[in-house]
Parts: sequence; structure tokens; C-alpha cells
Amino acid sequence: MIKVMIADDEEVIRRGLEKITTRMDLQVQVIGSYGNGLEAWNHLQTLTPEDIDLLITDIKMPRMDGFMLIEATRDRMKQLPIAVLSGFSEFEYARRAMRHGVLDYLLKPIEKAQLYDLLRRVEEGRDLQNAGPEQGQRPQPHAEGGEHYVVEQTKAILEKEYGHNFELEKLAETVGMNASYISRLFKYKTGQTITDYLIGIRIAKAKELLTSRPDLKNYEIAEMVGYSDPVYFNKLFKKMCGVTPKDYKSGCRAPRQEF
Repeated sequence: MIKVMIADDEEVIRRGLEKITTRMDLQVQVIGSYGNGLEAWNHLQTLTPEDIDLLITDIKMPRMDGFMLIEATRDRMKQLPIAVLSGFSEFEYARRAMRHGVLDYLLKPIEKAQLYDLLRRVEEGRDLQNAGPEQGQRPQPHAEGGEHYVVEQTKAILEKEYGHNFELEKLAETVGMNASYISRLFKYKTGQTITDYLIGIRIAKAKELLTSRPDLKNYEIAEMVGYSDPVYFNKLFKKMCGVTPKDYKSGCRAPRQEF
């Protein structure tokens, strides 16, 4: 039985986690589910390391935030696996949590596969520890979770900033990673370069504007999707869609229109 404690001020998140864990082929017991860090800490203080296998905590909570809860828990149970719940807007919190030695962090909305993987690693680490000191070890922080977060954060930034001039260094600074590392990671995880992914977003937005805003000139649409040179935009659009922006607007659709 994997004994889990959950701390998150959103009841829907807590209930969702409980529901997901009961539908897995793992034996999971939620020993506590709390809406703030202080309530979770009050319970944690009464437990021994044998009473709990995993703490899953949000960062932004009333009365005691996730960082305070993690620090207090670490003082009491240095080896307890801890996972952080986080959304895209809390990326800086997630990076800071990594420095506290958290095992993993789960993106909201919670992905069943990532939660399952986390619980399996906790279970395996506990079983190894119970096997004896010479074999025992706690699960190690999972780079996969962090990489997934970085890629999804990069996608979110591109979706929001597609209309501006793209600068890889600026994006890397926002995400908090090395530019060349992000480029390699993004290609490895998505099969596309960051530039190709951005082009896909821009062309899709251009197609929307061409059909929904017939009053706009082509050069205006080009600027709105991040291209200051309308000639380059026309060539790129035709390459990707098989027709020029003008023909696309007038209803001439090439077989390759869906990008």
C-alpha cells in the first residue's frame, strides 16, 4: 500500500487526485487531503517515516505555503519523497522547488500517466529500502517530469508571443534554461524544431485571419503573426499551404491546406 498525503487549496484538484489513484492497478491509500499547508503539517508531525510514502503539495496555499511545508517536512523526514503540483504560471516556483530536492512535479491539469509513473517509482524505492540497507534507496528526482514541463512551458510561450519577433535567448531566459539545451530538448520531445513549431502556429493564425478578417490587408496579417516582410510571408505561406494568402482568402484551397 502506497500511503499518500495531498495538500492543495483547490478541492477539485484534491478530489481529482484521489479519484485517479483509486482507478490505478496500484494499491494507494490517501492518508490525508488538506486545503492548506498548516493542516497537512499538523498531521505530518504525528507520523513516522513508516506511516507515509509520498507527499504531494501545491505551492501557493493559505496559512502555510508549499515551500514552508516542504522545508518543515524535510527537517522531520529527510528521505520522504515529495512531489509538487504546479501550473504554467508558476514555473519559477517549480524551479525553486527543484532546489528543495523534490522528486517530481506534476502539471495541472494532472496527467494520469505522469502520476502513475511517480507512484510506481515511489513504490519501487520503498520496496528496495525494505529489502535491506545494502540494497535500499529512495527514488531519485525524475528528469522526465522537468523536461516535460520545460517543453510545455515553451509551447505556451510561443502560443502567446507568436506575433512578436522571436528571440531564442529571450525565450530561454524566460524558461530559465540554456538556449541550446532547450533547442535540443524541444526537438527530441516533439520531433520539431522550435522554429518549425512557431511557423506552424503563425501560419495557422494567418489562415484564421484570412478567412475571419477579409478587411485586413495581407501585409497587416503578416505583421500580426510576426512577419515584418510581407514578401517573405507570402513565400512561406505558399510553401506551407500550397496557395498564396490571396488565393487562400478568395477560397482557393490546395489539398495541402491543413498544416
